[in-house]
Amino acid sequence: MTDNNETSGATPEEESRVPKRVIGTPSPAGTHELLPEDKSEQGGSGYVLDEKKARKAERVAAAFFTLSFLAGIAFIVFYAVWPGHVGSIDRAARSNYTLGTALTVVFLGLAVGMTIWVRHLVTTKEIIQERHALSSTPEDRQVFNQYFQEGTEESGLLKRRLLRRTLLLAAAPLGLLPLILLRDLGPLPEKKLRHTAWKKGTRLVVDGTGQPLKAADFDSPGGIITVIPEGAEDNLDEIATSTVLLLHLPEDQLKVKKGRENWHVGGIIAYSKICTHVGCPAALYEQTTHHILCPCHQSTFDATDSAKVIFGPAARPLPQLPIGVDSEGYLIATSDFHEPVGPSFWERGRPKA
Repeated sequence: MTDNNETSGATPEEESRVPKRVIGTPSPAGTHELLPEDKSEQGGSGYVLDEKKARKAERVAAAFFTLSFLAGIAFIVFYAVWPGHVGSIDRAARSNYTLGTALTVVFLGLAVGMTIWVRHLVTTKEIIQERHALSSTPEDRQVFNQYFQEGTEESGLLKRRLLRRTLLLAAAPLGLLPLILLRDLGPLPEKKLRHTAWKKGTRLVVDGTGQPLKAADFDSPGGIITVIPEGAEDNLDEIATSTVLLLHLPEDQLKVKKGRENWHVGGIIAYSKICTHVGCPAALYEQTTHHILCPCHQSTFDATDSAKVIFGPAARPLPQLPIGVDSEGYLIATSDFHEPVGPSFWERGRPKA
């Protein structure tokens, strides 16, 4: 059904510039009632709402917006007081599930609330407007203003205060989330990247079991095992920077650098497991060649020659951890690494040794 009265008495040129309205199909939800054509042409929107049903839809949409707000607050609280990067891997997994669920509810609540608003509370009118020159005539601007005001009225944004307020309430936590998440970008690490959990006297324990190792437990050349500092089993930050590959190499094949003569124990030698390219675990070992391989980008290191790079994009050898034995025969670190582990960074500076 087309509204023809708008263009009556106009010239053909003027008539071509005036948008024509086509009354759309009523909402299947039953909240819209079609007005007679003459009422529609007298400035009405074409449909009126069943106010009783509309109020019910408004409350449902507002409930979803409120749920979205609560979920956004929950995300901020969980992120601030229960960070996943501190503690065990299980804690990190639970934190990820919690944060993911909260954020899902935020967006789902907004989506459902907006859908109910549009489907049940916005009066239906289809507008067809022909394309003309980019510059608008005063008549076109007047018509646009008229339709804009009608659209604002039909949306219910100004009339339905409960929806407007709960929508703003639901969106408020989303505005705060970037401020909360940006804290992970700083402050600068200063000297934190230069040190790990290793220190003089720290025992080497098997990753996963926490079992300390004696040199006699690792007496077969060719063996390899992943170790971490004793006491760091539940600290993800310390594990991420302190994980070490412990290898037993034939002592007569070691090419020991000057100053590192006492950094190994009878051919048992320790290197950082963190690749110096982009930080992947350099976890593969070829026993016949004594090469350590990073599977991410195929950087290859010679374990017999201070883990120097022999292939791939890595620019530096794997840092070596000085080790010894304590009075009970357990393998220990005699100091921290003498250079930062992992990928290079601008403030890295020159290695200590």
